[in-house]
Amino acid sequence: MHAVTARPSGGPSPPSAHRLRARRPAFAGAGAPGPVDLVLRSLDSSRSGAVLSGVEAAAYEAGPEVVVSAAPARGRDARPEQGRLDKLTARGSSGVLFHGAELSAAQYAWLDHHRIPYVLIDPAHEPPAGVVSVGAADWQGGVCATGHLLELGHERIGVLAGHRRSTAGEARLAGYRSALASAGARYRAEYVRHADCDETGARLRTHELLGLPEPPTSVFVCSGPMALGVYAAPAERRVRVPEETSVVGFDDLPEARWTAPPLTTVRRPLAKTAATALRLLVRLTHGERPEGTRTELPTRLVRRASTAPPPTVRPTAYGPVTARPTA
Repeated sequence: MHAVTARPSGGPSPPSAHRLRARRPAFAGAGAPGPVDLVLRSLDSSRSGAVLSGVEAAAYEAGPEVVVSAAPARGRDARPEQGRLDKLTARGSSGVLFHGAELSAAQYAWLDHHRIPYVLIDPAHEPPAGVVSVGAADWQGGVCATGHLLELGHERIGVLAGHRRSTAGEARLAGYRSALASAGARYRAEYVRHADCDETGARLRTHELLGLPEPPTSVFVCSGPMALGVYAAPAERRVRVPEETSVVGFDDLPEARWTAPPLTTVRRPLAKTAATALRLLVRLTHGERPEGTRTELPTRLVRRASTAPPPTVRPTAYGPVTARPTA
């Protein structure tokens, strides 16, 4: 394990910054590079915790010291401040891992100009050509989630996607559409909703789906943090999960096991993704180039209690919900 010590304050550096010191020696050989930076969108989410865990484990094996800082997004702009990048050269950083960040063209140019290697973990948007990134097989995950609901007998499947410009969200939505097409199921545009990846937006969009004259009998949620909001809407309408509405999530964050009922979800290997990114960054700092610029790790479905076959009498937008008959 690494010991975590507070990083000395200096100017406007975020108070949440920490340094992970590996017990093993840093890079061997003359001219050993400096620390590696890990820039997270926040330090208070289970998603960030999984990324941090993966980087820590890989750093223990590879040897570099890792400086961790948070660069929270302001509104929909997930770009780290330019001042944070300026500090990289000041402390002699040998490379950077960005988790979920949206870098501007100027920031990409700055990193290239200063010859600082970097790797993107789950980039918010499609990076420029040649930029190394690591993520999940999101299209595959969308196919898997939707296919599971189709196998259960659902024909009316709603989908709750994230921002329209999100690379991962659009890939999962494309997987949803592909699974419907492969099964010969009807694609209905009114069953597709976009929302911020938070509980409030998910709750409102799920109410819209359940309020349709012919509502879906199941919902595929393309982001783990939205799952609680998706659960809230059926509860407020006295629609039971999964007896009357099935729900499939994404990510398989720890919260997925705490919901009632536990959430069926597509597991995204966050810690392994982060560890892979750290190893790629170490190679870049040694002057190596990976075989390809995009690495995708496979996803898989984890079945829990939030999905079931559709009810015989489906819920409608008006009046009480009729319970499905028991066998």
